[in-house]
Order: sequence, then C-alpha cells, then structure tokens
Amino acid sequence: METNNVTRWLNENFADYDYTILKELHDFAVSTNGAFTPFFEGLSILFEKGIILFVIAIIMCCFRRTRKIGICMFGAVCCGALITNILLKDLIARPRPFVDVNNIYHSWWQFVGSSKETAFSFPSGHVTATMAAMTTIFAYCKKRYSWISFLLVIIMGIARNYLMVHYPSDVLGGIVSGLISAIVAYNITEIIYYILEKYQKNRFFKFILMCKKAGPIFIEPAI
Repeated sequence: METNNVTRWLNENFADYDYTILKELHDFAVSTNGAFTPFFEGLSILFEKGIILFVIAIIMCCFRRTRKIGICMFGAVCCGALITNILLKDLIARPRPFVDVNNIYHSWWQFVGSSKETAFSFPSGHVTATMAAMTTIFAYCKKRYSWISFLLVIIMGIARNYLMVHYPSDVLGGIVSGLISAIVAYNITEIIYYILEKYQKNRFFKFILMCKKAGPIFIEPAI
C-alpha cells in the first residue's frame, strides 16, 4: 500500500507505541468478549463530526451566563474541524489501521465488530473536537473542577483505539490539534469580548455581551 513520507514516518516512529496500546485494548476486548463495543460505538456516533459539541455550544450561547464559553467552544470545534478534516487528513492521508487485510489490526477490528470508516486516520477528528471543547471549559471554569472534563478526551481516545479505527498516535495528533484549536478560539473570543466591552453602549453589542459577574459559581472571569 503506497504511503507518503509523513505516513511512513508515523508508522515507523510510533510502531511500538501504537502496537502496545492496541494490543492491550484487543486483549481487553477478548477478555470481556467485546462487551464494550456497543458503548464505544455509541459514543463515537454521538460525537461524530463534533455535532453534539456544536449543539451544546449553541445552547450555551443562548444563556448570558454561559454565552462566552459557548462562543469559544463553537469556534474551537470549528477550528478543529478545519485543521483535521480540511487540512491534515487529506494532506497526510494515513490509512486506517484495519484497511490492510494482511495486518493484524484488521483481524482485531473484525473481532470488535466496529463499523467501517472511510476517511483517513490522522489525526482523530473525534479526539480533536473533544479536546478543543474540553480545553475551552478548562480555560473558563475553575481549575479545581474543570480538569475533570479532560477525562472525556481520554475516554474518547480509548474508544477510537478500542474500535481499531485509529492508531494511538492519531489520538495524540488529535489532542495536539484540539489544543491548538482551543488556544486560537480562546484568543479570538477574548478579542471579540474586548471589542464588545469597549463599545457596549451599542445595543447589538450590549445584547450579545455576557456580564461576567452574573456567571454561575463554577465560572471564573477570563484573565
């Protein structure tokens, strides 16, 4: 199977890392007789294309107390989608682990019985979107509690690897892509709110501006 230079570099330098984690997850699937397949499949479907995260962000935008987080989350997930689905996936063109029928990953994929996915593998779009959204929550909420949101990122990464539709290195790529997306969205959101606050006498700006002091207990003013 023909691959480009980036894909070859990933396959060569992360071979042991990818195999070790996927082997552990395959052993887990065998020991549980694939009992977790429906859960991980359902989770993947729920977060497909980041749609559920977009919905959550839009809902948050409807309430003044959470509007700023919603705007940032929406922007972060959008940015992540652009980085993964528009830029990196087609540029790197890394095949999914199960594509090569002569590869052991193909038999592991058949064992868990997960759905066949057609897009390229690197980076994981599911993990990118989840990481972007959860980093937004971490940025705007009290760190004492908001770090828990990253558990969803870990679970999503495990799900994608358990189903054998991504390499663990794809998950790492998704974490980095999601983090970058959140940082970009955070800075853009802060610029937007700086402008809104500067011209808050304007009726339209006043309408969309979130009053920081009115936020719920777990919200912190952005620095």
